[in-house]
Amino acid sequence: MGVIANTVVYVLGNRVLLKGLALDGYVSSYVLGCLSYAAFGPCGYLLVCIYFLIGSYVTKLKMDVKEKEGTAEARGGRRGVGSVLGSGLAGLACAAAVLLGVPSVVSTLSFEALKVGFTASFCSKLSDTVSSEVGKAYGKTAYLATTLKKVARGTEGAVSLEGTVAGVVASVVLGACGFIGGLVDGRGLVCVIAASVVANYLESLVGAGVQRGGAVPWLTNDVVNMLQISVASVLGIWLYVLV
Repeated sequence: MGVIANTVVYVLGNRVLLKGLALDGYVSSYVLGCLSYAAFGPCGYLLVCIYFLIGSYVTKLKMDVKEKEGTAEARGGRRGVGSVLGSGLAGLACAAAVLLGVPSVVSTLSFEALKVGFTASFCSKLSDTVSSEVGKAYGKTAYLATTLKKVARGTEGAVSLEGTVAGVVASVVLGACGFIGGLVDGRGLVCVIAASVVANYLESLVGAGVQRGGAVPWLTNDVVNMLQISVASVLGIWLYVLV
């Protein structure tokens, strides 16, 4: 069913998808969609679709201004395989755990807990994308996350009031979609939002303290994103199990 449903969406929405995805991103996101549906059903699949649509939209905000300032995403905002993994690696891991029957072996990783981890990973990445793109487009003043020193918009690890608020709202909206669709319960929703906010700020700290200036060459945006969504997923599961 996952393959059938995802194939129909990709055939019908081919033109829209290719506006936000490069060819390698298109193929890798297809795999993500199939596994998401197979593990978490229509609601899990819809969550990924909503993430993609909102993320693609905010990436295009004031693209001319971002290109002029040198803060726009490469390839006109079209995402490649690195970006897809940076957005969906943790979600793929949760889906794979469900499909491989991990919940029946590891009691703490119940199906409900993995749904929380799955949702938290995408809420965190959407929060990061929205806060970054809104901040670069509309942020009046940007501050370095580690020192709160004023810096130029688009600086690695920079945060702004406009971007931060937009990011939190995005996390709440996507989490609420998961709650309404039955993917997470009320307790899970709280854990998802908390994990998302924490992971998003940690990503800014890494960007400001380690990534900025290329101090660690292998620590690219995609790698940092993979770390961020993994932290969000693990933290969301941990909170859900403990609370």
